[in-house]
Amino acid sequence: MWLRRKAGKPNSPSATLGTPERAVGGLKQARLPVDLLQQGMRVVKLDRPWTDVPVLYQGFRLSTDAQLQTLRQYCDWVLVESEVSIILAAEEALKQRQQLTLQPLPETAPLEQALPQARQAYDDTQTFINRLLDSLTQNTPLNLADAKPLIRSCVRSINTNANALFWLARIKDQDAYTAEHCLRVAIFAIAFAKFMGLPEDDLEVVGLCGLLHDIGKLKVPDAILNKPGPLTPEEMADMQRHTQLGHQLLAADSNLDSIVADVSLQHHERMDGKGYPNQLASHQISRFARLITIVDVYDAVTSDRCYRTGRSPADAMGIIYKGRGEQFDADMVEAFIRMIGIYPPGSLVELSNGEVGLVVGSHPQRKLKPRLELLLDRDKQPQPARLIDLGEAPTDGHGQAYSILKPLSDGAYGLSLHERIRELTSKNPSGTPLPTG
Repeated sequence: MWLRRKAGKPNSPSATLGTPERAVGGLKQARLPVDLLQQGMRVVKLDRPWTDVPVLYQGFRLSTDAQLQTLRQYCDWVLVESEVSIILAAEEALKQRQQLTLQPLPETAPLEQALPQARQAYDDTQTFINRLLDSLTQNTPLNLADAKPLIRSCVRSINTNANALFWLARIKDQDAYTAEHCLRVAIFAIAFAKFMGLPEDDLEVVGLCGLLHDIGKLKVPDAILNKPGPLTPEEMADMQRHTQLGHQLLAADSNLDSIVADVSLQHHERMDGKGYPNQLASHQISRFARLITIVDVYDAVTSDRCYRTGRSPADAMGIIYKGRGEQFDADMVEAFIRMIGIYPPGSLVELSNGEVGLVVGSHPQRKLKPRLELLLDRDKQPQPARLIDLGEAPTDGHGQAYSILKPLSDGAYGLSLHERIRELTSKNPSGTPLPTG
């Protein structure tokens, strides 16, 4: 039988990636991001104790896709040994990978073409979550297998144009918070994983982690879950047990990757060791759990609850940024802010010349200059929809440069994101591109 060796001290996650350790004969060692690992490389060290990762033994040679995926789920980097040419090629790929989060998510279709597909994926997945809630309420068997094809549909939609699902995720129903929250976390988690360059296979797994991370809350009494006032210490303890309840439910399903249950257990752990339920140190928190934690807090802060009104995306970003290194993984925080931008897709904004539009996309290097769909003229009267990219320094009919004056709340000047989505998905199902200007 395979046995683990005794685990040593955790390695520093801040070790320089791509730095060669030493050459051994015709072989070379280097620290590489887990996304660049290949079969045939020999794993020498992890960025955390071996006992924190579900591998059978230390110092093994990568020989299966499952081994690669496990390391991607739990670790950030690994010290490997391989032929010099293979390591040099991986180090060159690392230089290219470091530019990923400086580029926007790819779009293979304009937003208006992508919306119908996104709408279907969103509605089907929300229906699944509602069925799951009913099953837990009635103590009937869970059918989690249905989640996989639904998440696959969300991945396809994000690969086409993530902004379509970002638009849909901004429409929120306070009375359906738990179900919608799980769906929104799945959407943002998939997009965030893609933004950071995770392989395609991992997008589905991280989507499942997001969709099911709060499943334990469905076992928490509504009187506690939706209490309008502060929770008592006893009620808070019951609330916090949702992480363990979720882990129990998901770990019992042998068809799910073990990381899905682990994320449910760990998504309230903190980098400073002050989280719950187990006060894990930073090196004990899996990579996917650290990703889900950021997305979970972003959506929770921006959502209306029975006990408070949701805050703006800018406020949420400020909270997350302030907590980097203590509550959240600092590198992931930086990347998430670049992906979402100052004016997230679906935001309503007023321009300096008085026109009003909806944000359809942003660029990580131009946070204050997103792409917009202009809907109202300077007199706040409807005008034919027109796309502009503020990053290209466009001017209006009077030669005035466009710039954003201020964000607006949904419904301002009679504009509704929900209504605009309805128009684009019902009147323009073929997705005829909008004129640009």
